[in-house]
Amino acid sequence: MSIRSQSGPARPARSAPCVDTDRATRCTEAVRDIAEDLTALSEELMQSAYGIATPTTELLDRVVAIKSLTQEAIGALVVRQRSQGEPLGELAEILERTEDRLRKKYNPHIVDQALTSRHRPRRTTPDNQTAADLPDTPNPLRQPRQRLASALTLMWNGSHISQRELADRMKIHPSYVSRILSGQRDVSWQHVKAISDTCGGNSALMKPLWETAARVRPSAAEPVQALRTYLQALHYAAGSPSDETLLASAQHITATELRQALDGPGVPVWQVVARLTTVLHGLPDTIRPLWRQAHANAETSTLNAQVRRQAHASAKISTLRAESF
Repeated sequence: MSIRSQSGPARPARSAPCVDTDRATRCTEAVRDIAEDLTALSEELMQSAYGIATPTTELLDRVVAIKSLTQEAIGALVVRQRSQGEPLGELAEILERTEDRLRKKYNPHIVDQALTSRHRPRRTTPDNQTAADLPDTPNPLRQPRQRLASALTLMWNGSHISQRELADRMKIHPSYVSRILSGQRDVSWQHVKAISDTCGGNSALMKPLWETAARVRPSAAEPVQALRTYLQALHYAAGSPSDETLLASAQHITATELRQALDGPGVPVWQVVARLTTVLHGLPDTIRPLWRQAHANAETSTLNAQVRRQAHASAKISTLRAESF
């Protein structure tokens, strides 16, 4: 007797992509690494672009490297979306590709393998900078939150107030104050100002340290003053070392350049700011955005002053000509 094969129930069509949480996690970590690499390469490109004599080939090499990293990030994000069981429609719209095209171009197994074996680019040190200007593995004590904690601790030590008394005045637990002063936790501006006011310190000097640690936009309206105040705050957090100590530690910085950086007028060149920041236990990468804004503002002010002088000179010549008649 023949046995007829019976087909089973029809399988429902898959309505959503397959979920792979491990792969999604790997993609997320890869995107974070790529983001750091993009930041490093972008800053190298910016530094090179400021050099008038930088060869075009060197600039293009960095642009191509950034483009390659961007493509890696796109692949990781597409695979992450699929691995989380989410549709590709929104990504397809952003990338101006069809969903089918994204599936074919970014195969999860191939992308996953490429991300696992990728080599992170080494960060180069330009000829006009020292290795200390761009640390590969920054000391945790140089992080903005630790710089803020160091400044607050110095302020508290100078007040001769106990931690318990400080906590009572702030109406918080003493252990909370301890974690703030040790840099073990983030701190609100209200608490920073409360510590400054209670200990008789300068809250205006603490403001740029807190803004940098909290990653908020600087409140100072004038970029040049914002840069100068941040350097002064780092100087305070480092224990207010003397000019002689700073000059002995920071190579190739003159006394005039040091005073310009801390007191003005004008904006020092980047090499001076980077080396001084390193000596003051800060991170050059952290202060670079402040320097860029201050540098651009100073250039604009200089240009406007030149235009005004030219306009004034032209007006004076016109007046003299009119009077001659």
